[in-house]
Amino acid sequence: MTDRFFGYGSLVNRRTHDYAPAHPARVSGWRRVWRGTRLRRLAFLSVEPAPGVEIEGLVAPVPGGDWAALDQREAAYVRHPLGLDEIAAPVGGPTVMYVVPDDPEAPALREHPILLSYLDVVVQGFLDEFGRAGVERFFATTAGWEVPVLDDRASPLYPRAQRTGEAVQAMADAHLARLGARRMTE
Repeated sequence: MTDRFFGYGSLVNRRTHDYAPAHPARVSGWRRVWRGTRLRRLAFLSVEPAPGVEIEGLVAPVPGGDWAALDQREAAYVRHPLGLDEIAAPVGGPTVMYVVPDDPEAPALREHPILLSYLDVVVQGFLDEFGRAGVERFFATTAGWEVPVLDDRASPLYPRAQRTGEAVQAMADAHLARLGARRMTE
């Protein structure tokens, strides 16, 4: 029975959950991607198959195998089982990651913006777990940066927004500028 998950976005930030013990892990053959769905007007961070790519994240147990709270948090996602050849860490058993299912209307949903408050939380988590080099790897192994970024820092829309501080925000801003990301205020 699967009772572990691999988090590759906001679940890397331990301030957003209390699943423990969590430990760093890597998954091969996948990359992160910003994806729009009909479920909301904002982009979700998901994953898609990508041979030769490896992403970092955290593996943590789901206490008692009670997935209800985590499934609610990840409501737009489906659980995807990871093969033992995909995950590079001693995880102690079967592990899943959450994936946003393909949507046939996805090309029409490319304008669903990324919340900057969400991105700041992800950057903060990667900085805490993997350092500056980990943040660089996060941006390098994530596709979909052509999606606009909604600057909601002054009034965060992300329900698990954190106080990230100027250093984290400056790091996120520098990477977005390097990628040529479009920023919008509304």
